Amino acid sequence: MEKIVCVVGPTASGKTALAVQLAKLLDGEVVSCDSMQIYRGMDIGTAKPTLAEMEGIPHHMLDVVDPQTPFSVGQYVAMADPIVRDILDRGKTVILAGGTGLYADSLIAGRTFAPLPATGQREALEAQAKQEGLAALYCRLKQVDPEIAGKIAPSDQKRILRALEVYELTGKPLSWHNAQTRLQPPKYTPIWIGLDFPDRQVLYDRINRRVEQMITAGLLKEVQALLDLGIPTTATSMQAIGYRQILAVIQESLPLDQAVAQIQQESRRYAKRQLTWFRRNPAIHWIFQSDPPDFSTSLSTALSYLPFFDTLL
Repeated sequence: MEKIVCVVGPTASGKTALAVQLAKLLDGEVVSCDSMQIYRGMDIGTAKPTLAEMEGIPHHMLDVVDPQTPFSVGQYVAMADPIVRDILDRGKTVILAGGTGLYADSLIAGRTFAPLPATGQREALEAQAKQEGLAALYCRLKQVDPEIAGKIAPSDQKRILRALEVYELTGKPLSWHNAQTRLQPPKYTPIWIGLDFPDRQVLYDRINRRVEQMITAGLLKEVQALLDLGIPTTATSMQAIGYRQILAVIQESLPLDQAVAQIQQESRRYAKRQLTWFRRNPAIHWIFQSDPPDFSTSLSTALSYLPFFDTLL
């Protein structure tokens, strides 16, 4: 069988540490499925694993694009799939680890994302958003594709325009296209491991502490360095949780303490959305960790779910 383990869960749940230890025990390599850790120079605010945390294990799909470069799930699959195939062909184990559920699901499913033709429709929608406001376009999306609209935040201009563009160019809603894709059998059959805590407050406390550690580690300097490199404030990467708030601090429109509180709040909300996404997957073996986490227990529990582990001893 294909030796693929997917380690997923909300932010600050311990995915990186578990992925590294599994890779060490299973002769594996880690493939990140994090939509922000792909960006170079964005290390602290994305909780990108350090060299020390990697413990010599090869990590892929980190630092693959510059922060000003737009990046999509289609590009992720196109770049990550050959890496997964190469690891498997070398007889090693793939440890797919991260919290971006769309990236993980799309890679495992083997979904292809053909680029839409350059018809000018996207530019027309962008102009319409500027003229009428994004709320008007979101309202239109709710009319033509309520399923997709329910999964997109009203402020997510990129995904709103993409969904409307698909509808305008194909005559069918994006939800229809997604349903057709789901009818295809998945490309890979991994073992899914999910990390969580029985008490949600424990996770929230971990998130709050992580944000404070990011500030101490120099998140303000990291954001300033990106600006010094000429990264535009309008870049998608700069609108990520943490970066957007610190950018406001640098621009002196938001006090630091309020920025920290906002980052913590938005990170908690993001964790809740992550859990909602992953819990739709019945194949995930959930490990509910203690407080404080007993890592050795989590590791042994994860290994118990892997049918190929004994053959590697």
